Amino acid sequence: MPRKIKPNLSILQIINMSMGFLGIQMAFGLQNGNASRILANFGADVHELSWFWLVAPITGLIVQPIIGHLGDNTWSPLGRRKPYFLIGAVLCAIGLVMLPNAASATQLLVANVLLLAVIFLAIMDASINIAMEPFRALVGDMLPKHQGTIGFSVQTILIGIGAVIGSEIPNWLTKIGVSNVAPKGFVADNVIYAFYMGAIILIVSILYTMVTTKEYSPEEFASFEDGKEIQEHKSKISDIFKDFANVPTQMKRLGVVQFFSWFALFTMWVFTTSALATHHFGLSPEDTHSADFNKAGDLTGSLFGSYNLYAIFFAFALTPIAKYIGKKQTHALALLCGGLGLISIYFIKDVHNLWISMIGLGFAWASILAMPYAMLIDSIPQKKMGVYMGIFNFFIVIPQIINGVIGGPIVSTIFGKYAISYIVVGGICMIIGAIFTMVFIQSDDETPKEIKEEIQQIHF
Repeated sequence: MPRKIKPNLSILQIINMSMGFLGIQMAFGLQNGNASRILANFGADVHELSWFWLVAPITGLIVQPIIGHLGDNTWSPLGRRKPYFLIGAVLCAIGLVMLPNAASATQLLVANVLLLAVIFLAIMDASINIAMEPFRALVGDMLPKHQGTIGFSVQTILIGIGAVIGSEIPNWLTKIGVSNVAPKGFVADNVIYAFYMGAIILIVSILYTMVTTKEYSPEEFASFEDGKEIQEHKSKISDIFKDFANVPTQMKRLGVVQFFSWFALFTMWVFTTSALATHHFGLSPEDTHSADFNKAGDLTGSLFGSYNLYAIFFAFALTPIAKYIGKKQTHALALLCGGLGLISIYFIKDVHNLWISMIGLGFAWASILAMPYAMLIDSIPQKKMGVYMGIFNFFIVIPQIINGVIGGPIVSTIFGKYAISYIVVGGICMIIGAIFTMVFIQSDDETPKEIKEEIQQIHF
């Protein structure tokens, strides 16, 4: 009996199965825009920030391949990937509530506030990774391969919306009168309440995906042309090491590009608040408790919201752009624009004009979240979709770990604690990523017919 091809999904079905990413990215946006600020409020020095941020990539390095492997080998009443959505959402919500309240918890637990904050940050990071990896694998599970670009683009749109909300909520709360200043050693109310809201939206969005999306059963998978290998495949947790040794060549090439892209992103996330405070607000590197420092923190969140907002619009454009210039050319152009955007932060002195820098970063962010996966998905066997998506995360977290180790000392010793120069270094790294995309990535662009089919799926 001939095997079937997976049916095309409507745009609404793709949105439903990706809606949980909105909540996940809202949590991620809250963390990116406020973690450095929170840690500084608790007494962390600028050169220590990147060390504390190591928690995120280290947990990702460990968690994502394991969750991917478990998802590949899970068949439960809830589904293949959905159990991990739920576990990750609940744990992440706990981290969101506890992180900004670490100072209060310290008084009850008689613990070091920075240590406790890092523990709560680790809970958040591990949980985000538990929930995030299955959403990437779900695209490979549910969609025929010619819809892959659309699937990841829709995820990028929802990621952008969630990140905009997460990045902007503290600033919005400040505008309606919630205080953005707190006593020394504590976190301002606008940040605390924003994290509470993030926890609620995260749980609701994950539950929405779980209710509206039905994963294929083992029997349904077996009826597809690439499904028999899933049904017959048996794997042990130790096989992760074998899988890592046998990663596809295309993944290795994309890994080089990912290294420079994510090195740059980590630089931006960790050091933008300090860079704005010293370069644009004229503060000393040690001034981390003044109203102006908190204004720099609010501005960071707002700027991060801006690049995520621009990423939403660029996500709609990725497929038609790739039609005319190719996937790798699209990604290279996006990284070039992102690098120039980061470098321009140094030269734009008026904070009201920094939104211009965020346009290029929005293009880069949209492409980083979609195009590498769209270029990768054809080279991954269906039976290994989850574990290889998790392994691909290595090329995201390793540059962050390296940056986390060396970034703080570089800013402190070479740049005299003035982080703006390191932001420029991040921009240069993203441009190098663009060059490597053109040099190393194998061109695997879709035929015009396949592109046409993808564009026809973009309807509401």
